[in-house]
Amino acid sequence: MRAIRPTAFLALLVAAMVALFVTPTASAAPAAPVAAPSVPLAGTFTDATGGVGTATGTFTPSQFVANGDQLLAQGVADVTLVDSAGQVVGSQQQDVSVPVDTTAIAVSCEILDLVLGPLDLDLLGLVVHLDRVHLNITAEGGPGNLLGNLLCAVANLLNGPSLDLNGLIALLNQILAILR
Repeated sequence: MRAIRPTAFLALLVAAMVALFVTPTASAAPAAPVAAPSVPLAGTFTDATGGVGTATGTFTPSQFVANGDQLLAQGVADVTLVDSAGQVVGSQQQDVSVPVDTTAIAVSCEILDLVLGPLDLDLLGLVVHLDRVHLNITAEGGPGNLLGNLLCAVANLLNGPSLDLNGLIALLNQILAILR
């Protein structure tokens, strides 16, 4: 079977959370329960006749956990197998743990945001006019971005500890709890 795209899964969770908080609700009507997000699964297999069958289904996360320094999504995979003749040969629902690629989460921090208003100078007949200037410098962190990582670390020296894996897991589990 083909691997699940963790970045798509995380994007789905963030989009669902934003939609949940931005969408206006009715004045006194209770909110309808929201189903946990499911991620589509698709893959192929070799069937009994030597043909290529398809495996399709969904993965529904129930919680996020850590295994050492690896982030795992635990949930239920519900898969149906269809052979090359188009016949359903089986379906199964199974608890699985899927690794989530956290390197895709880009870290950036603002280094400088400088706004200068218009400036007019008249120096003994030499006229200088400068329009509004907006200078924005942002450092991009992540693997291979040595200068961006260094500048973000220096810029955040007084901000306290950054979000660790356990903090990320707690936030993702809170989002899942809201979506259920």
